[in-house]
Amino acid sequence: MSVPREGPTQAGAADGDFASYQGDAGLNSLPSLLYLCGQSLPVGAFSWSQGLEGACAEGLVRDGPGLRLWLLDILCSGLARFDLPVLLRCHQAAQREDRYDFLRWDALLLAGRESAELLLEEEQMGLALCRILRVQNLWPSWLAGCSCGYVAAFALAALLLGCPSAGRTACAYAMGWLQNQAVAACKCLPLGQSAAQAVVLELMPLVARSVASAALVPDEDIGSSLPGLGVTASRHERQYSRMFRS
Repeated sequence: MSVPREGPTQAGAADGDFASYQGDAGLNSLPSLLYLCGQSLPVGAFSWSQGLEGACAEGLVRDGPGLRLWLLDILCSGLARFDLPVLLRCHQAAQREDRYDFLRWDALLLAGRESAELLLEEEQMGLALCRILRVQNLWPSWLAGCSCGYVAAFALAALLLGCPSAGRTACAYAMGWLQNQAVAACKCLPLGQSAAQAVVLELMPLVARSVASAALVPDEDIGSSLPGLGVTASRHERQYSRMFRS
């Protein structure tokens, strides 16, 4: 029995389907964003929990529902009010090659890290990402002699790798944060990967909403309001047994 060959109509339909993607400018930047928020990016994210280990040790987060509430608070009252608004401004400043404005927003974010460990995490991950850009000869001349924290470095890296959209960059940053928190939770809690991923999937629709909310925050209102996280993160500095550096 002979195998029927694909007819012109079928081939034409397939070609047309693929051709429709050629006009999607967002696809050009998607690989860069996936690279930056991927778990394999060598910035040392695996060694930090951003206060989650301390929350688990103190019993503030005990299971999946507790993890959901913890991450929801940080996403809505932390990232959407502080990290993401700063990231959006750093991305815009980088587009203008505005050294002063870029470093000013980076300095504000560093000043807002409420414990020594959270500050060190921001600095160390930022230095690691800056090092990657320098090794790959991507570091811009307008930032010669400078380094920055992770949020600012993420915004800069996205732009240098071909993503002109500040909003898409902010979504990638928030998704990277959410995925890292899920990985940390699996190590700190008796929580399986399926349960952790259920939390990620439940909160994932809020990522884009948080970015949209962050875009509306005026300069004078930028700042985090998470005293519980600050206290827990500070206590973690004296925690005897630990797996994470924050």
